[in-house]
Amino acid sequence: MSRLETYRRELHQIPETAFEEYKTHDYIVNVLDGLGFKTESFLETDVIVYIDRNAEKTIAFRSDIDGLPQDELTGVPFKSSHAGRMHACGHDGHMAMLLEFAHYLKDHLESLTVNVLLIFQPAEEKIGGAKKLIDAGLFKTYPTDHVFGIHVYPYIDEGIIASRPGFLMAQANELTVTFQGKGSHGAMPELGIDANHMASLFLSRVYDKVKLLNEATRVICTFGKSQGGTVKNIIAENAVLEGTIRTFTKEDYRSVETILLTEKRTLEKDFNGQVNVHIHDGYLPVYNDESTYRLFQEALKGDPYHELEQALLIGEDFSFYQAEVPGVFFFIGTKNEAKGYTHSLHSSYFNLDESALKTGVDAYIKLLNHIQKGSH
Repeated sequence: MSRLETYRRELHQIPETAFEEYKTHDYIVNVLDGLGFKTESFLETDVIVYIDRNAEKTIAFRSDIDGLPQDELTGVPFKSSHAGRMHACGHDGHMAMLLEFAHYLKDHLESLTVNVLLIFQPAEEKIGGAKKLIDAGLFKTYPTDHVFGIHVYPYIDEGIIASRPGFLMAQANELTVTFQGKGSHGAMPELGIDANHMASLFLSRVYDKVKLLNEATRVICTFGKSQGGTVKNIIAENAVLEGTIRTFTKEDYRSVETILLTEKRTLEKDFNGQVNVHIHDGYLPVYNDESTYRLFQEALKGDPYHELEQALLIGEDFSFYQAEVPGVFFFIGTKNEAKGYTHSLHSSYFNLDESALKTGVDAYIKLLNHIQKGSH
């Protein structure tokens, strides 16, 4: 078994959720300590390595480390040993790639002509650990020139690298809408204010208007969770919709916000009820800096590459790094129909062949060496 495969499979067995990645933290520290690197933490479960070559330029490479709160159904011999936890988004692979890259750095330490910052970041899936690391002073302590990150991607063939300049992934905001009505017997609806009715109208009207907006620009507003009422023959006094907004520009975000607030006011007037719209702070759009993207293309020239035609409506907190430092985020394909590796990210059946991860390690090495050539 290769070292890369060992790292991925051992990490796969100990998935932990946001800011609870204690075993994962210790595993990473143990490997890096064994390589002679000094590790530190800005939060509690992050692991940071700064390789100081007294150079003018610093290059950062980031891996997320958290898992998801779900049961694993892959049946593999190295499946999760933590009930209700799984690396269903491939972060075990991300960590394995960065640890293998650390071995390369150790072996080539004396020839490094740039400083290197390795970031093992907690809480990508839920809270946005990237922002918390930045707020804790990561880039103030270690000013950085470029930042790179990888995500495994089961929607393109194994070993293919994919990305695009400019917008790659969307801004992601969570949304909670509460409806306050008045309860009454179900046989006497005229005596109540039906919160479920308000919620259903709100959902259908918002969907219709966002669909029209989406014909002109790429936006999404979807509600994945709805709750209302307590008993089948009582008019619901309260209802809640929970969803997500995905946009790329401030203008598009404001357009969706306007739709939501307009429907809020209309329903309050028509029903004499109360509607509260709360949009939670979310992730910024992932935006690949165009000059850094050109470096990325030059470094990987000749490798199997697919440039995405349009940005994706999924989100990623790597965007917070890019708001501070020019960077590129890219995908490594893991789709392999012959081996059955076709399940989507966040699926309880998600799996991959570790041979795809070597593509990511090689990409990091090529990026480092290409930037080093330009820094002479």
